[in-house]
Amino acid sequence: MANVKVYNMKGAEVGSIELNDAVFGAEYNEPLIHQAVVTYLANQRQGTKSALTRTEVRGGGVKPYRQKGTGRARQGSIRAPQWIKGGVVFAPKPRDFTKKMNVAARRGALVSALSKKVADGELLVVDSLTVTAPKTKEMEAFRKALHLEKRTVVVMDEADPDVILAARNLPTLHTISVDEINTYEIVANSVVVLTKGSVKKLEEAYC
Repeated sequence: MANVKVYNMKGAEVGSIELNDAVFGAEYNEPLIHQAVVTYLANQRQGTKSALTRTEVRGGGVKPYRQKGTGRARQGSIRAPQWIKGGVVFAPKPRDFTKKMNVAARRGALVSALSKKVADGELLVVDSLTVTAPKTKEMEAFRKALHLEKRTVVVMDEADPDVILAARNLPTLHTISVDEINTYEIVANSVVVLTKGSVKKLEEAYC
């Protein structure tokens, strides 16, 4: 089992914690992680964009000018794609981009991504995460104390509205609850910060 240090919000080391290999010591599976990320991003798409083809644009039913003798290229409709206000070639239409992924595969991708972060030394554990008020300066002090210069996701054991409000103005700091954790959030951020409570919940859920 991997043993990592535990810090407080001031950046001081307050102990250590052993991470279960079933969650934080799995084999790295890049294809599975890639599938999970593609699935997540596809499922975020609304699929509502729409444009009109030349058959759907109003007007254009009459030939704009005679076929020959004008010196211009022949035209059959002013709603052809090359005309201003004409239809769109291969116009996008509403569609469903949803992709499905087996639960076991999704869990495996998350475990693999977390394990990679541990192996690379990009996963930190804090004893707790609380603020006295929803003030950005408190989370900024936390970020500086732990030297979180790169893009970071902070995983809380329970969603704390004050922490979320305090962190939302920091461009490199993103907060989620452990119930919202997914492979994309792990991969898209350089550093992952877990609370001790979230570590316990992950080990209970995935062991």
